[in-house]
Amino acid sequence: MFSRRQFIGAGAALAGVAAWSKTSAMALPEAPIMEDATTQPPLMPTSGPDYNPVVTLNGWSLPFRMNNGVKEFHLVAEPVEREFADGMKAHLWGYNGQSPGPTIEAVEGDKIRIFVTNKLPEHTTVHWHGMILPSGMDGVGGLSQPHIKPGKTFVYEFALRHSGTFMYHPHSDEMVQMAMGMMGMIVVHPRDVAFRPVDRDFVFVMSSYLIDPGTYLPKVNEMTNFNMWTWNSRVFPGIDPLPVRLGDHVRVRVGNLTMTNHPIHLHGHTFAVSCTDGGWVQQSAQWPEVTMDVPVGAVRAFDFVADNPGDWAFHCHKSHHTMNAMGHDMTNLIGVSKKDLAKAVGKLAPDAMVMGSTGMAMGGMEMPAPDNTLPMMTGTGQFGPIEMGGMFTVMKIREGLGRDDYRDPGPYKHPAGTVAYEIEVPAVEPPRQERPVANDKKGAKPVNMKGMKM
Repeated sequence: MFSRRQFIGAGAALAGVAAWSKTSAMALPEAPIMEDATTQPPLMPTSGPDYNPVVTLNGWSLPFRMNNGVKEFHLVAEPVEREFADGMKAHLWGYNGQSPGPTIEAVEGDKIRIFVTNKLPEHTTVHWHGMILPSGMDGVGGLSQPHIKPGKTFVYEFALRHSGTFMYHPHSDEMVQMAMGMMGMIVVHPRDVAFRPVDRDFVFVMSSYLIDPGTYLPKVNEMTNFNMWTWNSRVFPGIDPLPVRLGDHVRVRVGNLTMTNHPIHLHGHTFAVSCTDGGWVQQSAQWPEVTMDVPVGAVRAFDFVADNPGDWAFHCHKSHHTMNAMGHDMTNLIGVSKKDLAKAVGKLAPDAMVMGSTGMAMGGMEMPAPDNTLPMMTGTGQFGPIEMGGMFTVMKIREGLGRDDYRDPGPYKHPAGTVAYEIEVPAVEPPRQERPVANDKKGAKPVNMKGMKM
């Protein structure tokens, strides 16, 4: 739920549009705080041009006020606590109570003014990633503006020249501040509501962290060995599902502020990449995909028609990005008898359990773990353990959902005869195909492949 605070009391409004850049005598707009980590309903437009608002996965959109034709927003950079999933919280830096910060929505051609108040222990700035604006509003500390010192408020104001999907993040002690979670998304809607309309429009930003089990702070100098891969600073099973009405035209916008690329994969459908942070992809240049690679520091959006009902996995296709609290130095014991190993380990740690000789699947088993951490693979579906984590959720496509209904519809009710099933078969050796003759050498004979190591 929202709670509201105000840093300066009420004051005089702008006398007119001529005061576009004269903000010193103005009252600050309120800076709403979001305390809930669940997906909030879309923020419907109440003034200005009409648009179909986005839904931020496990997030929200920042309210604004109108001031003589200018949309005014207020971001507060501050330390925050973010729950990655039930059982694990992180001490991060973010905006308006959360990391990532709220999504900023406006319309192509709008004039916007964004107040940024710094409540961090060090200076900061905000860079409006991908946006075309005056150099002095670009937010690169020391280059295009002074750094925003702790306790100070700066103002950014510019006109929105292009519609599309963009990001915001610091360009001030960038490695530390982004590693601490300072980022957010910007959606600029087309002024023409008939331009590539969709029924449901989702957005989120990807970030990564290294947080040792039992601790709360990310290691900000890490470059490669991250153990928490997040969508909007949430991991499965803490990432909400994406409820979609059967037949809806759907758009999903994804920003990447991690240190590696992510092949984002949707089951059960094909889609087309429709937009990047550089602009809209012409429809004649689009092609069908089921996996979309999102490079570092980039935005990708895809569009599709939700014409196949069901519960469809939606995830990064790098397997270690769909796990939580990973151990990078674990020994591979697949195929190793654990009888002798368990005996040896038991002498040193009587309560330890040796696992992994048949794989990493743990099913319903619960293992002791430090405080404030998560199992590597977790989550439960209607048929048992899902055994995923990290960048994974479910797109739930249902007939009969309300147009603006984003509640979890529960497990999919499969029509009879449409679920894979077990059969009883005799335990016999399957037939093997003989290896073909590789050449015409005299005396060459086919070789039976039975028993060969592949």
